[in-house]
Amino acid sequence: MKNKAVILGNNYYIGLSTIRCLGIHDIHTVAMDYSEEERYGGVSKYCSEKHVVPHYRDDTEMFIKYLIDYAKRQEEIPVLIPCHDSYVEVIDEYLHELKAYYYIPQTEQGLYTKAMDKDSLFHLAKDNGVRVPETVQPNDTDLYHKVETMIQFPCLVKPVDSPSFMKKFRKKLFQVENMESLQESLQLAEEANEAVIIQRIIPGFDDHMYTFDAYVNQDLEVTHWTTCQKLRQYPINFGASVYTIQKHVPELYDLSAPFLKAIGFKGFLEIEYKKDAVTGEFYLIEINARITNLNSLLYKVGLNFPYITYREMIGQPLEPKAITKTTNYAFWYGFEDLLAIKGYVQTKQLSVPSVIKSLIRPKAYAIWDWDDIKPGMYFNKMMLGKVVKKITG
Repeated sequence: MKNKAVILGNNYYIGLSTIRCLGIHDIHTVAMDYSEEERYGGVSKYCSEKHVVPHYRDDTEMFIKYLIDYAKRQEEIPVLIPCHDSYVEVIDEYLHELKAYYYIPQTEQGLYTKAMDKDSLFHLAKDNGVRVPETVQPNDTDLYHKVETMIQFPCLVKPVDSPSFMKKFRKKLFQVENMESLQESLQLAEEANEAVIIQRIIPGFDDHMYTFDAYVNQDLEVTHWTTCQKLRQYPINFGASVYTIQKHVPELYDLSAPFLKAIGFKGFLEIEYKKDAVTGEFYLIEINARITNLNSLLYKVGLNFPYITYREMIGQPLEPKAITKTTNYAFWYGFEDLLAIKGYVQTKQLSVPSVIKSLIRPKAYAIWDWDDIKPGMYFNKMMLGKVVKKITG
């Protein structure tokens, strides 16, 4: 297969796992990033080629030009795979220009952004009969009355544009306990020019978070899928997955497949749901329109989503496959899980024995791989340097 795979974003383990998933099939992988700093995915033995490119936001036009100029020089059309939300947004913005030179699953410009945007996703879900947490806008009439009666405290102030909010505040959202903290959070968001929504917290501990990971082909059929259950997140309660198991929950397919077909989504995605601890109903929380944190786990249980994407894009689709049993495999990002465990134990949400018991299962590691040790060594050296710098000042 002569089509190269261009992977955007390799300074995090999502890009690293994507490179590995393609490299094991002898696909020529091209790591593109705006900096060499902390680029541990690029030292993988499966990385065939590396480029430092213009910044996707600071110099967007030159970034797009670089991508197009690179594709023009290739013998065959490359497959473009983003591994970060910000890259997805830029690709979506320039979808038609890029599709003239790259294979990209999505055909409707703007849909990836709609799916990632918390406000538009809320309406997409409601319009298609999918439950979402009760939500109000900061500019709603009788805002505070609605919060007190419909949303209730504690509640969440969530960003519409997650990457931008995360960059400014270094957190995914604000959890507010009362009217005063709600007003303070809304003011912070307004001063930072960040659009937000106020949302009800669905009752249930972190292990009530589930994912539906799937590939939707060009005919809008879900061809490959599995489901997972989060056990721990970092930051705790409202963070990213650090310890997640593959668990078969067929109801999530029944909820997700018709919804994805109705909105016309194509390509890989992960839908996050929360199961209401009181009613048992699933609520759609967010959509990740890219390869996700759990990619190494998905590969371990038999679904190589970067390769599935690549094969369909070059016109050689793989046979449909679903993981319809619970395998007991766990995704583990050990570095952040240790921080999460500390938080859970200190707040008495988990006990040490329960944590130890949860760890006794086969694992898919976020970074470490005995067959590809350089990225893990690079990462450990990088983190050690940060610790030393912090200690020495």
